[in-house]
Amino acid sequence: MKIAVMGTGALGGYFGGRLAEAGEDVTFIARGAQLAALRESGLSIQSPRGNLKLQPARATDDAKSIGPVDVVLFTVKLWSTEEAGRALAPLIGRDTAVLSLQNGVDANEVLARLVGREHLMGAVCYIAAVLDRPGMVQHTGQMARIIFGELGGRKTSRAEALLAACARARSGFDAELSPDVERAIWEKFVFIVGLSGLTTLTRRSIGPVRSDPDTRALLLDVMREAVAVGRAKGVGLDAKFADERLAFIDTLPPQMTSSMHGDLERGNRLEVKWLSGAVARLGRELGIETPANRAVYAALKLHADGRSAIK
Repeated sequence: MKIAVMGTGALGGYFGGRLAEAGEDVTFIARGAQLAALRESGLSIQSPRGNLKLQPARATDDAKSIGPVDVVLFTVKLWSTEEAGRALAPLIGRDTAVLSLQNGVDANEVLARLVGREHLMGAVCYIAAVLDRPGMVQHTGQMARIIFGELGGRKTSRAEALLAACARARSGFDAELSPDVERAIWEKFVFIVGLSGLTTLTRRSIGPVRSDPDTRALLLDVMREAVAVGRAKGVGLDAKFADERLAFIDTLPPQMTSSMHGDLERGNRLEVKWLSGAVARLGRELGIETPANRAVYAALKLHADGRSAIK
C-alpha cells in the first residue's frame, strides 16, 4: 500500500513508521529540522511495544515528488489544516483516502472543501507520544490505536485494504474498522477536550488532576458539556458517556499528560481554539451552556499563539 504522511510529528512518525516497518510504501512529508533529521539519520521510535530504527526513511517536503497514493495520514497541528490541506492535491488519485488523525471535530469539514468529501475517511487515534527531538518519537505506555471507517458507515475495498495493512503492523499498534466513525471521533473529542484542557490549565499530569476533588469535578464538567454539544448535533453519544470516560481516565498512567500541555511548556502554539474553544462555539450555535469550557478557553486563550506572541 502506498502511503503518504502529511505532517511528520509524533503521530505521523509513529503510525507511519510502524506501517513502513511492516512493509508498506511510506513517504513522510516534513520540513525544517524534522526533514533534515529524517534524511540524515532516519526515524527512531522508542516504545514499550518495541523500538524501531527506520533508516533510510523516505522523506520529502514536496508532495508532487510522491504522486497519487492509496492513503494519506494527515497529522498536522490543527492550525495548519488549511495550508497543509491545499498541498494534498498531487497525492489524490481516483480512490485515495485521506485520514485526519488530528484532535477536534472540525478538520474534516475543512478537508472536504479542499479535496472532496469522497476522499475522506474518518479516523481517530489514541496514543501518548511526543517528538523528543527531530527524528525521534518517544511513545509512553502500551496504548497505540487507530479507529477508522468511511463517513456514513458504508463498506469499501479501500477501508478493508487499510485494515489489512494495519494488521500487518499489529505489533506496533491496534486498529479497528468502525461502522460509525463519526461517533468514534466525538468519543475521542470528549476525552481529549478533558485531558488537554485540564492538564494544560493546571500544568500537571493527569494523576494529580483526577486525584484532587476540585480539578476532578472540573474535568467531568468539561467532558459533560462536550457530550451535550455532540448529542445536540445528532451524534449517538450516550448521556452518561462523560462519566464512562472519567472511569477510563482513572486507568491511565498518572504521569500521562497531553500534547497541548507539552506545547504550553515549550512555548508553542496551542490547539485550545479547536478543543474547549470549539465546545464553547458549538454550544453558542446550538443553545447549549458550556461554562466550564468557556472558562478553560478564556484562561488559555492568551497563550494560544505561543510564548513569542505574549507581550
